[in-house]
Amino acid sequence: MKDLRITMPAKKFNDAPCPCGNPRSYATCCSQYHAGCVAPTAEDLMRSRYSAYVLSLEPYLLATWHASTRPQSLGLDSDEPANQKTRWLGLEIKRHQPTGTDSAIVEFVARYKTAGRAHRMHESSRFLRENGRWYYLDGEFKDAP
Repeated sequence: MKDLRITMPAKKFNDAPCPCGNPRSYATCCSQYHAGCVAPTAEDLMRSRYSAYVLSLEPYLLATWHASTRPQSLGLDSDEPANQKTRWLGLEIKRHQPTGTDSAIVEFVARYKTAGRAHRMHESSRFLRENGRWYYLDGEFKDAP
């Protein structure tokens, strides 16, 4: 298993509201998972993965992606112009449903902006728990991108 300890975002994020939409600060919410703590539920992992996209924490995203479906890279560190980069705007969890002892579905809507255009991604994601740790397996888009 990959080491989940990663380079943490600047401390300026610690007191800011957590990007995942919970009313807590980043320091008391997703930061703990980015630092290596185990997310207790698939929803907590989903929220921490959204925050990782906001903060461009590619190592965390890859480490929490199930080995059977994990890509080699996500390209978050690409050299594309700043106006082309994705800016994440918000996350709404629609549903968190356990589907077994070690499996769950999290349905969410993530809003983002790329190249000045706003988008929304509505996905139903599958998660698996192995050795006490949740992993993102895959997802199905609920509507056309």
